[in-house]
Amino acid sequence: MAASIQGLKSVGRYLCKRHLLKTSSSKLLADGSRRFLATQAAQQVALNVPETKVTTLENGLRVASEDSGLNTCTVGLWIDAGSRYEDMINNGTAHFLEHMAFKGTRKRSQIDLELEIENMGAHLNAYTSREQTVYYAKAFSKDLPQAVEILADIIQNSKLHESDIERERGVILREMQEVESNMQEVVFDYLHASAYKSSSLGLTILGPRENIRSIKRGDLYRYITTHYKGPRTVLAAAGGVAHDELISLAKHYFGGLPGTYKGEPPALPPCCFTGSEIREHDDKLPLAHIAIAVESVGWSHPDTIPLMVANTLIGNWDRSFSAGVNMSSKLAQMACQGNLCHSFQSFNTCYTDTGLWGLYMVCEPDTIKDMIHFTQMEWISLCTSVTESEVNRAKNLLKTSMLLHLDGSTPICEDIGRQILCYGRRIPLHELEARINAISADTIRDVCTKYIHNKPPAIAAVGPIGELPEYNQIRSGMFWMRS
Repeated sequence: MAASIQGLKSVGRYLCKRHLLKTSSSKLLADGSRRFLATQAAQQVALNVPETKVTTLENGLRVASEDSGLNTCTVGLWIDAGSRYEDMINNGTAHFLEHMAFKGTRKRSQIDLELEIENMGAHLNAYTSREQTVYYAKAFSKDLPQAVEILADIIQNSKLHESDIERERGVILREMQEVESNMQEVVFDYLHASAYKSSSLGLTILGPRENIRSIKRGDLYRYITTHYKGPRTVLAAAGGVAHDELISLAKHYFGGLPGTYKGEPPALPPCCFTGSEIREHDDKLPLAHIAIAVESVGWSHPDTIPLMVANTLIGNWDRSFSAGVNMSSKLAQMACQGNLCHSFQSFNTCYTDTGLWGLYMVCEPDTIKDMIHFTQMEWISLCTSVTESEVNRAKNLLKTSMLLHLDGSTPICEDIGRQILCYGRRIPLHELEARINAISADTIRDVCTKYIHNKPPAIAAVGPIGELPEYNQIRSGMFWMRS
């Protein structure tokens, strides 16, 4: 595929990604100075954020945009359909369908599509997650009508030729090999399988090999006709975009997207969190890759923001960072001083009605026990002894990272599309800031106690994990005497 049709793909997006500052230790600014400069920059971003306008068409499709007057724009379709709407038989269909969108339509061959995108100087991309499928294009603002028309064409008029389907099986199987060589992807797939066993949220996004080899045109067509509906779709855009123009384009190109169902609309499949583990012992790997998580909450739950602050308190660390003992995260300080791991990443992964809050770590075999122990000690600290100064620092870091992440039309467009699907609106920055500011140390202690104390964790581990404590021992570390 031409380079202008950007890559296929990020299949997971499991973690909240933050930009981490790397500096030499000799040039580190004092913590207070860094936070002051970052906060100033974040406030400047907040002052220049335009209004997000949202309009709902007659067929239920929502049109949302933010016009920042740039010469470029990003426009995309966020569809409430991912692997969670599959079962064991058709698992992998949503991701397979995403691949087929670039193989040609009734109007354009694959070559025509690639040349048209390249001649525009544009980029076309897509990804599938557990709850959403996304197709988006980045182009010059003057080419917005052409970009919207292309998006409409690929999701409504894909040919789904049998020959293309057969060729794409090999592409997806090669992609699966790449995923299986990425230990972080493997561990998070295992973590979902462990946490949500016997439910579709525990399935992988790509699906098993036998499904990839057996998916047929009828399976893809049924998925489109079942899930690609107006009320479950958001057309989002950011950059140099006039909202009225976007509405007109949406009506013209998506007005025929069905807004109703022949029968009952498909309900979100229920899931049930299970404290359990999956271990894959492999001494051929040099390092152990381990994730441990408790069940958290969905996007719209009021405890989501406190858990995000708690996630920021735990933080991230990598041995390649020059900082460590000087970082605000206590776990990072201990990891650096005690040589506990090569890296760790805290995560707070949200879905509609549930979530996973935990830590992913990469360790030497002989440091696994200590890393698990200190991780649980830090979790207990969040529940019992976190201070106001620590919480205030984490709140500032969270606000800054959120604001500075919205740099460019693509992340803004993604933020709009995701929030409209998850919340039904885009939360204004001042409201989000107020909700973060309202959190105190008492809030963190109460909320973390609710989700951590005496709760069964889900665990996934791959590699030389002979020193990983037994599940019941780790489970006992989730309990402490409460005064």
